[in-house]
Amino acid sequence: MTKSPKEEIEALRAEIRRHERLYYVEDRPEITDGEFDALMDRLKGLEAAHPELAADDSPTRRVGGERSNTFAPVPHRIPMLSLDNCYSPEEFLQWHERVKKGLGGEPFELVVEAKIDGLSCSIEYERGKLARASTRGDGETGEDVTLNVRTIRSVPLKLDLARPPAAFEARGEVYMDKKDFEALREEALAAGEEPFVNPRNAAAGSLRQKDPRITAARRLKFIAHSYGYLEGMVEPDSHWEYLNICRGLGYTISTLGKRPCRTAEEVLGMYRDYEERRFTLPYEIDGLVVKVDSLRQRRLLGFTSKSPRWAIAFKYPAQQATTTVNDVEFSVGRTGAVTPVAQLEPVRCGGVTISSATLHNFDEIERLGLRIGDKVVIERAGEVIPKVVRVAPGTRTGRERPVLPPKACPSCGAELFRDAEEVALRCVNPSCPVQFKRSLLHFASRDALNIEGLGVSSVEQLVDRGLVKGFPDIYRLKKDDLLKLELFKDKKADNLLGQIAGSREQPLSRLIYALGIRHIGEKNARVLAQRFRTMDAFMKAGREELSRVPDIGPVIAGAVAEFFKSAATRAMVAELGRLGLRMDEPERKPAGGALEGRTFVFTGELKTLTRAEAQALVRELGGRETSAVSAKTSYVVVGEAPGSKFGKAKKLGVRTLSEEEFLKLAGR
Repeated sequence: MTKSPKEEIEALRAEIRRHERLYYVEDRPEITDGEFDALMDRLKGLEAAHPELAADDSPTRRVGGERSNTFAPVPHRIPMLSLDNCYSPEEFLQWHERVKKGLGGEPFELVVEAKIDGLSCSIEYERGKLARASTRGDGETGEDVTLNVRTIRSVPLKLDLARPPAAFEARGEVYMDKKDFEALREEALAAGEEPFVNPRNAAAGSLRQKDPRITAARRLKFIAHSYGYLEGMVEPDSHWEYLNICRGLGYTISTLGKRPCRTAEEVLGMYRDYEERRFTLPYEIDGLVVKVDSLRQRRLLGFTSKSPRWAIAFKYPAQQATTTVNDVEFSVGRTGAVTPVAQLEPVRCGGVTISSATLHNFDEIERLGLRIGDKVVIERAGEVIPKVVRVAPGTRTGRERPVLPPKACPSCGAELFRDAEEVALRCVNPSCPVQFKRSLLHFASRDALNIEGLGVSSVEQLVDRGLVKGFPDIYRLKKDDLLKLELFKDKKADNLLGQIAGSREQPLSRLIYALGIRHIGEKNARVLAQRFRTMDAFMKAGREELSRVPDIGPVIAGAVAEFFKSAATRAMVAELGRLGLRMDEPERKPAGGALEGRTFVFTGELKTLTRAEAQALVRELGGRETSAVSAKTSYVVVGEAPGSKFGKAKKLGVRTLSEEEFLKLAGR
């Protein structure tokens, strides 16, 4: 019998979901990529011909045309707490004894999972359909990444249940396989772009893309390891039962055993077994996660302020290896700091081949007593470029050579300087090519002037072709200039020019940060912009006047004064003004000014707001937020597990507020 369009669409969706699970979750595909694409094309065609049959949970809707400009805050119904760590069998056994004591000697079993190095994520379903996904954030509030999580093929868009629960929240890890990470690095290097340093950073950066199509191309995966909220379904008795429910719903899970462990010795055996086997896994792990299996026993054990007592991350120690320093080369950073980098005899460490390690500065070289030709112990703890821990004793032959500081900048040949109060050698030539490229990337970065599209590859070509020699040249670019570059076609050129035009409207605080003045971060830039209001007043301020600004000490004041002492710098800023960049900070319009004239410091973890949101609320209502407690502080807002600021407030007699009292004061 011929199927109706509705029946064929539903059958195709079910078939495609089955093949997605076989390919992305179970790693046992039954059909070729071409056959899968043919099924998808048939479904797309039918849905286009019958728009009334469209559904949000269709496999064709994983990557829509939507684009997010912000990641809205998402409060977690149940906090996403972090785990305590242990790094040795002895520490693990101490934790095991605490669990045994907490349960009054009652027998208990343990589930062991791989601690995948990724980004924690919560995925919520309503009536069986994916409704929302969010990052862990600060544990209380995360960021909405729903559009991007929908692109992850190992995440079901619909729960395969005849009677799905009213609400179901799966928590787990978004990660990237090693082979996909290496492919992404190779693509970035081939394009002349800065690659991600490790799979975790790649997963985090990919999940926070504004364009879901970019996320979709990154081949992210999700592995379920916990649940946070459940409504309309009988709660499982154990974690093992929950993981098997997840497996049945189409999720990948990360259990390393075929059943829960009954003794600490079983867990230790698994820990030793995976110490080397972990390097053969398709994903990066930095340890095991050990959890009490029974949910009833978990409730008996409870939580500390930051972590559950019934689980622990049993981590592996940092990997070390011994190799030879063949040479020391020097790299130049955005601020002109020259960093020595050891070029090593390639050696396997932590599952990868290492050929270079940062030496930080010459004080560190002196502390290590390092010479070229030395045998050294290197350590890798999750980063691509590791560090040198020490020189191997008793290995010198007499042919080793001292590491001599360079006299000239390795990029531009200019003379190097070292401030008496600093450890770094520094190139102060504003036209230094490497330095300028990195300064330009900072100038265009999201928290500065936010010129999307002005990335590593674009900057390389614009500077190398002589089209951009200083910040003002960005605003003189024409479409014909961009079309001469290999990277740009018609639409991409228009997009970049639109971004550049829009950046002219950024406030003074963004511009101050974008200029890359040493020691000036986003907050200090905002404080200075609000104090001086215009670029002219800011540039004319002397060290003494700058030092009187709250949160701006003599070091920052000196850096600002030194920056604007240069006639070339002042001319460059004036030229930016003539090219239409905003040179003032808009007047803040407090919503009722409820906190006008009051100064707030926050300490501890807040429940209903992130720290950044609370600070923004203070500014919005006319108040001022600072990081240090003084006698002039109006209030210290105290959350859970407060730090030393709470004690200092009591000592100075500064009034403290609970989170509820703060919100009441703010009229919220």
